[in-house]
Amino acid sequence: MEYVYAALILNESGEEINEENITAVLESAGVDVEESRVKALVAALEDVDIDEAVAEAAAVPAGGAAAGAAAAEEGGEEEEEEVSGVPDTTDDDEDEDEEEVSEEGAEGLGGLFG
Repeated sequence: MEYVYAALILNESGEEINEENITAVLESAGVDVEESRVKALVAALEDVDIDEAVAEAAAVPAGGAAAGAAAAEEGGEEEEEEVSGVPDTTDDDEDEDEEEVSEEGAEGLGGLFG
């Protein structure tokens, strides 16, 4: 995780994300640097727009929270159905779409943390 943090620090400060800079950040933090992990990270981030990836990752909790709130509402709807005896016919497709977005965002973020 500290390797990704080093890359994020370099990106935020406008420095080039390369093996030398990542190694310098990690060593200054007291991390025992594994050269192979540094090389793998640099290669993995070569074609990644970090700012875009961070923005997408930041959107995932909002989608996840919405899906969680929807699930909580569904539980309440079931109780209402039992009381009234009439099934609630709200559109459940919206909940499925939100879950798909959350999963897609999480997969993209997983690529950063390799």
